[in-house]
Amino acid sequence: MKKREIIEKWKQGLSKETLAKMYRREYNQGIKIIRLSLENRHKGRFITNYEALSYVEKIIYMYIKNKK
Repeated sequence: MKKREIIEKWKQGLSKETLAKMYRREYNQGIKIIRLSLENRHKGRFITNYEALSYVEKIIYMYIKNKK
């Protein structure tokens, strides 16, 4: 999920927690795909909901800060 998508969904009324869950799910699915190949089976790290919420909040904060 790109930054623009997060901002658009946040403007539509989704909460930060919901956005964090969506971001975490999408990110972790990407990591699972990367880990399918034998040489990359230990690469990448899954993120927690707390880390995803931190990322989403940072993006929203930067958007509000630059909007003014």
